[in-house]
Amino acid sequence: MNLNDWFDKGIEKEEYIANLDKHRESFMNIYDNFNVPEQDKTLLQSKSNLRVVVLAEVWCGHCMLDVPILLRMSEAANIPVRILPRDEHLELMDNYLTNEKRYIPIMIFIDENGNEVAKWGPMAPEVAAYVEELKTGMPEKDAPGYKDAFQKYVDAVGNAFSNDEKFWNYVYEDIKKTLP
Repeated sequence: MNLNDWFDKGIEKEEYIANLDKHRESFMNIYDNFNVPEQDKTLLQSKSNLRVVVLAEVWCGHCMLDVPILLRMSEAANIPVRILPRDEHLELMDNYLTNEKRYIPIMIFIDENGNEVAKWGPMAPEVAAYVEELKTGMPEKDAPGYKDAFQKYVDAVGNAFSNDEKFWNYVYEDIKKTLP
C-alpha cells in the first residue's frame, strides 16, 4: 500500500489543534511542557527522511496524550506529520486494527516512496497497564453505577495523562524505540 496519498490527504498540526475542544487544555499543557531530551535530538534528526501519517480524533484521550509528544518529536527531527481523522478514513484505519478494534492513535512512519517503515500505537505498554488496572472492578455497561464509575475512570485517566510526566516519558520512549 502506497501511503503517500494518505499523507497528502492529512491535515497539519495547526488545523488539528484548532479543532480540539474538550481536550484542548490538556493537549496544550503536554505540547507546551514536553521537551525532547537534548541528547536525543541528533538521533531524531537522523530520521528526517521519514514522514508520519497519524490516525487520530480530537475527542480521544489517548490522542490527547500521544499526539503532542509525537509533534514535539517531529519538530526536533524535522519530520513532517499529517493527521487523518480516523472516522473519516476507515479504509486506512481498518488496515491497522488492534485486537480487531479501531483503537487510536496509530502513527504510521513512511519513507519518501510512501512505504511503511514503522508503526506505533495505540499506546505505550505502561499506559496500557495503567488503564487496564483502573478498569479493574468496573461495573458492566448496563449495570447500576456504571455511569459514575466510568466518569471517575475518565477523570483519573485524563488527570494522569495531562499532568504526570512519567506517562509522557513512557509514550516518548516507546515511540522513539519504534523508529527505524
